[in-house]
Amino acid sequence: MLATVFECTLGFLLACITLRDVFDTVVVSGPAGGTLRVPRRLVAVFLPVWKRVAHRPIGVEFAPLVLVASFAVWMLLLVLAFGLMAHALRDSFSPRLPGFGQALYLAGSALATVGTAGLEGNGLAAVVVVGAGLCGLAVMTMAVTYLIEVQTNIGSRDRGVLKITTTAGQPPTGVAVLERYAALGSRDELTEVLRHGRDWSASVLQSHESHPPLIYFRSAGTAAGWPATVGALIDLSLVIELLLDEPQWRGAAVLLREQCERLVEDLATLLHLEPAPAEATPADVDVVRERLRVAGYRLRADADPAAFLAARQQQAACVQALSRHLGTPGAPLLPPPQAIEKLRASRPPARGEQG
Repeated sequence: MLATVFECTLGFLLACITLRDVFDTVVVSGPAGGTLRVPRRLVAVFLPVWKRVAHRPIGVEFAPLVLVASFAVWMLLLVLAFGLMAHALRDSFSPRLPGFGQALYLAGSALATVGTAGLEGNGLAAVVVVGAGLCGLAVMTMAVTYLIEVQTNIGSRDRGVLKITTTAGQPPTGVAVLERYAALGSRDELTEVLRHGRDWSASVLQSHESHPPLIYFRSAGTAAGWPATVGALIDLSLVIELLLDEPQWRGAAVLLREQCERLVEDLATLLHLEPAPAEATPADVDVVRERLRVAGYRLRADADPAAFLAARQQQAACVQALSRHLGTPGAPLLPPPQAIEKLRASRPPARGEQG
């Protein structure tokens, strides 16, 4: 009798813990607060193995694999939980369950809502079968709705990534954004760029902090990850704020920097990442100033390269940490050569060059 009560109670508790983990992960915003935290534990197991075996950045299949594996683990735990309860009540089934394997089969069939294979439950056994069916249907429904939500959030994030990388190359840089808009004669649109960048950063923070598995989804169609895009926006805002004498953009740049700073700091804290150094030198700042002068921007006479580098190190350290964690390119201060060639190719011809 005691063994039956213990087995039934154990199964009930396991079912409650599993359902709580599903609910916290899928429905409740923020990191899962349950005991299991299946997605986080799977990432902790799979990520080091992936980096060691694949010897390449996280692929587009990594995050979907973790997500599908999470739902598979939850379903298996529910099969075990209801299997324990069914086995404890095996005498209440007609015909009687011969063993634990048959109890697991019954629980799996009920969770998948495919029937009970001719077995009928009486009393509490009937409650277990009905409960298993309801739980299985609920988990599968949440899986479908969660996948739709994931795709929606990833699509919203990747639109911003694609816009920046199309404008500034891969990996994107704030300097390349400024040069591109100057080359196209569209510097007046930079205010909108800063505002849209702030809105995009807030959207990414809300979705990725609410559902941390989104962090590991790669941006499709670009080799640069989303952290590099955040880094480019931070550099863009810092350059406008500290190096340029363009007061009409300064307010929007400060707001963008603050939003991006909160984004990377909150996500780095969520993943327990230590800030990483951002590589840049005073000579790089001099190159940035010269390039922006050539592009036609007004420079601040009192600009302090050391202060700029200190501010960038503070802001970009979390970006570098996220990039290293995900195995994606970081956020360089200066555009790589291929981005420079793209900028030159896209610059409208001068009057003397037109035929």
